[in-house]
Amino acid sequence: MNFPRMLPAFDNIPLLMKSSLLMLLLIGCLTCTSTTYAFQPDPEGTTTETAEEEVVAEEEVVEETESTELVTAIVDGDANILWTCIAAFLVFFMQAGFALVEAGFTRSKNCVNIIMKNLLDFSIGSITFWAVGFGLMFGTTSGWIGTDSFFVSGLDSSNTVVPGYLAFLIFQTVFAATAATIVSGAMAERTKFSSYILYSIAITAIVYPVSGGWAWNGLNGATGSGWLENLEVPFMDFAGSTVVHSLGGWAALAGAIVLGPRKGKYAADGTVTPIMGHSMPLAALGVFILWLGWFGFNPGSTTSIDGGGLATIAVTTNMSAVGGVVSAMILSWVMFGKPDVSFALNGALAGLVSITAPCANVSPLSALIIGLIGGVVCVLSVVMFDKIKVDDPVGAISVHGVCGAWGTLSCGLFAEEAFGGVNGLLFGGGVSQLITQLIGIGAFFAWGFGASLIIFLIIKVTVGLRASEEEELRGLDITEHGMAAYPYLQSLESA
Repeated sequence: MNFPRMLPAFDNIPLLMKSSLLMLLLIGCLTCTSTTYAFQPDPEGTTTETAEEEVVAEEEVVEETESTELVTAIVDGDANILWTCIAAFLVFFMQAGFALVEAGFTRSKNCVNIIMKNLLDFSIGSITFWAVGFGLMFGTTSGWIGTDSFFVSGLDSSNTVVPGYLAFLIFQTVFAATAATIVSGAMAERTKFSSYILYSIAITAIVYPVSGGWAWNGLNGATGSGWLENLEVPFMDFAGSTVVHSLGGWAALAGAIVLGPRKGKYAADGTVTPIMGHSMPLAALGVFILWLGWFGFNPGSTTSIDGGGLATIAVTTNMSAVGGVVSAMILSWVMFGKPDVSFALNGALAGLVSITAPCANVSPLSALIIGLIGGVVCVLSVVMFDKIKVDDPVGAISVHGVCGAWGTLSCGLFAEEAFGGVNGLLFGGGVSQLITQLIGIGAFFAWGFGASLIIFLIIKVTVGLRASEEEELRGLDITEHGMAAYPYLQSLESA
């Protein structure tokens, strides 16, 4: 059977796609080369090292072994490795949730494009984070950027696999993919697919790992620690309200600004024209999947079942989520006269994002309050961005960027020593933790927004970022991928 459209000649592939393919092939070649040279035996079966070199080599082996033991200690023991992997699998399933939420909140003529973006976010992001990003985030550092641990093998100095290290890798990989996929929603329905792939490579290889190391490098235990961890009062972000979610949200803000709004979204007089999503059931299913995945995201960040701390985190995670639903629903009811299901669904996500930083350090009551405030913040933020004509089809900037910042700030207010860590301002701890949280929020905004803005501008002026007006009107499913998610509806919606 012939497939002339699906298997074009290489000469007909756009230059941008050729570049992406060649980049992935280069990574593969480098990996094979590094593996070959790292473990190639001496063909003569002899050695030319001097006695002095042998001593140096032995010292290096000792140092590497100690490093591996410290890394393994993060996820040590079969039960902890199993729990960390199960949590990673739950977080991976969140990719399905993100895809369904984005598809449901947008028009049917772009569903295939959205599925492809979420699929490629994870696939390409896994490769680039494994090859480059993990090293920048968790390699040896002076506080700013990692300098080793690239192309992770999981082997220690004796050429033995270290399962606990690989469990840590897969858990951190799904976090990196989450940061990348957040950007997709804010740029939905008008972004060139090939250009989006380029940014996915950039965020998982550079943007997310560099700033992530500032707050989390110390998790490695043997490579130093990030500058935010080294402050007199260390920065608190247990599972990533800022490290993952705000970073993705600020990158999404940069992308939405450079890209511009969808056609017909804003009138010349400033009037906002709602562009309704095509399926609230899909969006609702996506939110429930994300909610489930968050029980891996937050409790899984313990990477351990010891002490049962994951149970407390599961409770605070759920309390904040329900608080976000209730407050977002009530506020939308008051503001718009009806209880808006889209705001209620985003309210759940707002509560989940808000609790991700303080989940291990607050009481269930405080978690509920954090979620209630998060739901309100989300609704007001969505309205605010519409007023300044920043088009975000799914509310990703508000849910992840703004609510992520709120959740991070809440550590300095609601943290309780009884639940681990320090006391926040509302529990007699003073303002020192609050100040540190503000420093971290500002640093991540400056880096995430600034670096992403530069990357998007470079893509825009070189290969182009936005689909043509005709492609946007017809829908990216047909124009970018040559197929429709709902063939029987495509002609009606494109008319």
